[in-house]
This record gives sequence, structure tokens and C-alpha cells, in this order.
Amino acid sequence: MAHVISDECVSCGACESECPVGAIAMGDDHMQINADACVDCGACEAACPTGAISAE
Repeated sequence: MAHVISDECVSCGACESECPVGAIAMGDDHMQINADACVDCGACEAACPTGAISAE
């Protein structure tokens, strides 16, 4: 199950640098996770300063 990023994201990039598989990139409004590439490790969720990332 992939993680998702909510609208609380401030696009700081902290999650992108923590993702071991490069599944996070800037989307139209905020950072987005590629669900097909996500390995559900949770590193991004722990790195997010706003708590915008959760398991889907």
C-alpha cells in the first residue's frame, strides 16, 4: 500500500530526499508519490515536518 501526500504539504522537499526509491517528485500543487514505485517503507512519513504524508 503506497503512502499519499495531502494538501497540508508545503513542498519543502524533505520527503523527496529521504525516499530510497525516488518515488516522490513535485506535482502540480505539492509533492506527489508515485504509487507504482513506492515500497511503503515510511521514510517519507517520518521526514515530513507538517504530517502531510500517511499510508493510503
